Amino acid sequence: MVETNERSGETFPRLMLQHAVTRPHRPAFREKDLGIWQTISWAQAADEIRKFACGLAELGFGRGMNLAIVGDNRPRLYMAMAAAQSLGGIAVPLYQDAPAADMAYVLENAGIDFAVVEDQEQVDKLLESRATVPGLSHIIYDDPRGLRNYTQPGLHAFEGVQALGAAHHRDHPDFFQKEVDAGRADDVAVMLYTSGTTGRPKGVCHSHRALIATGKTLASFDQLSADDEILCYLPLAWVGDFLYSYALSNIVGFCLNCPESPTTVGTDLREIGPTYYFGPPRVYENTLTQVMIRIEDASAIKRSMFHYFMKVARRAGLKLLDGKGGVSLTDRVLYAVGELLVYGPLKNVLGMSRIRVAYTGGEAIGPDLFDFYRSIGINLKQLYGMTETCVTVCMQRSGDVKLDTVGKPMQGVEVKIADSGEVLVRSPGLMVEYYQRPEDTAEAIDAEGYFHTGDAGFFDSDGHLKIIDRAKDVGRMADGTMFAPKYIENKLKFFPFIKEAVAFGDGRTSCNVFINIDMEAVGNWAERRNLPYSGYADLAGQQSVYALIAECVETVNADLAHDALLSNSQVHRFLILHKELDPDDDELTRTRKVRRGFIAQKYAALIDALYDGKQRQYIETQVKFEDGRQGMISADLEIRDLKTFSRAGARQAA
Repeated sequence: MVETNERSGETFPRLMLQHAVTRPHRPAFREKDLGIWQTISWAQAADEIRKFACGLAELGFGRGMNLAIVGDNRPRLYMAMAAAQSLGGIAVPLYQDAPAADMAYVLENAGIDFAVVEDQEQVDKLLESRATVPGLSHIIYDDPRGLRNYTQPGLHAFEGVQALGAAHHRDHPDFFQKEVDAGRADDVAVMLYTSGTTGRPKGVCHSHRALIATGKTLASFDQLSADDEILCYLPLAWVGDFLYSYALSNIVGFCLNCPESPTTVGTDLREIGPTYYFGPPRVYENTLTQVMIRIEDASAIKRSMFHYFMKVARRAGLKLLDGKGGVSLTDRVLYAVGELLVYGPLKNVLGMSRIRVAYTGGEAIGPDLFDFYRSIGINLKQLYGMTETCVTVCMQRSGDVKLDTVGKPMQGVEVKIADSGEVLVRSPGLMVEYYQRPEDTAEAIDAEGYFHTGDAGFFDSDGHLKIIDRAKDVGRMADGTMFAPKYIENKLKFFPFIKEAVAFGDGRTSCNVFINIDMEAVGNWAERRNLPYSGYADLAGQQSVYALIAECVETVNADLAHDALLSNSQVHRFLILHKELDPDDDELTRTRKVRRGFIAQKYAALIDALYDGKQRQYIETQVKFEDGRQGMISADLEIRDLKTFSRAGARQAA
């Protein structure tokens, strides 16, 4: 029987059981398997979770223990989270693309005894981790393919654990409900590890109370309901997926749709037609890159039509989306025609035809990228937050969206700017602590209860928060003017040919950058011009590619020339790296944030060459291959000078 006293709804398991009673036959999960969508109702999900929870208890899992979860978005992995929480345990999702060594650190740090994984690949990683994490006694897998001959102790099939749970429930029919009833709102529900931009990842502990309070605020903010649809494709270990998928599903009762595989997300997105969507800027960047590649491959007539109606969209689309005036009758008619011929078909191809609201967060999004989606009628809004604050601190309200801000503070959230310019946050969604790191917790949350975000920002005249950059990254050029590397990098990454950029300039007389080209976009560009290449390094080093990237960077320079604060941050010199920055090489975090300090140390010789006026520089770099082996790659890189512009727009010498 579902609890109905004053504690009802305070934990995720109670919310899940409520949905099983109030909407038993509505879908809780959909999963695409062999091209066919399979549906699991709330009543079925509750039964599956109960059996698995009882099976975990039979194996020795109990209150206060941590359960690691590794894999792509799968219903059973979400159910494993719910099962652990039902027993008073803590879900600890890990990034599925992390190598065994990185997983071993988290497994050891979190004191993991039990792990639920997706498939053979993850089983192999965890078995390898046992050498350094001897406490990892039970590994439970969802997909049995390839595991028939595995005989290691403590290895269990998901169905096998559920069979144990079914027997346990027959013998102890009140056990599961008593465990759920024993849960408290202030119990820790999940431990999410930070991306580790500046050091080892830290385990962020969040309570049921904080997550549910934040989720309810979000649901109310944009009127999310059980009728909404979402595609779950973001890493389980990212706070964005936990809040916007798992937490909101339990709060409002909508269905979690899990794609067949990461490679089919585009197709699955079109089939589901989500009504709300959440993704970091890199997802929107990659999508736009695909659009631009397809446009370049289209006929001359279609290309001309696309570019013509995009001009109309930039002129009128934003005003129409926000319900503002100032749009002429001619532009309204042209925009309607554009919706019929360009915007509508484009949104359909992207799987965004039904989107009522879309969010982006995790890092700043380029204004031009933001403008593109909104101008074609997608209600894309920025939010600001971090793992430690349950994501949401500020969000843009529909109809009150500015391209260069992250909106106003959410209900119940207090934001203030310290004398140093750092953004401080106090909210109901604040973390409980960093796991077993009291000193770090005390440093992050001050005596007044404000979390120190590490971001530099300010409020504009309308009360919108504007984030400049990470406080530690905002510096000064040698002439004393402000240098904000992330702002410059985001402007560069708007171009489909630039996948990653790293800007340098703090304390120096000029700003110089490393560039990673987008292999797919530049490869497509090269093929259409019959330019042969053998791989990334070969393509990146070609003169025509350097000329292409130089044109992109100089366009950014012309734009920066009109910014009073950052006009001196125009890029003077650049090089294209001989390899893609990679999380496995510790150059990016698992959420693909640049580890600026590590890159500066690793590529110090290249930075020196940029500022010493050299035209070429030889470099040898150690890399990790997918099979775990290490090797060295080398290249003789070209360094190219760029044109810069005066404030008045006159061209200057580089």
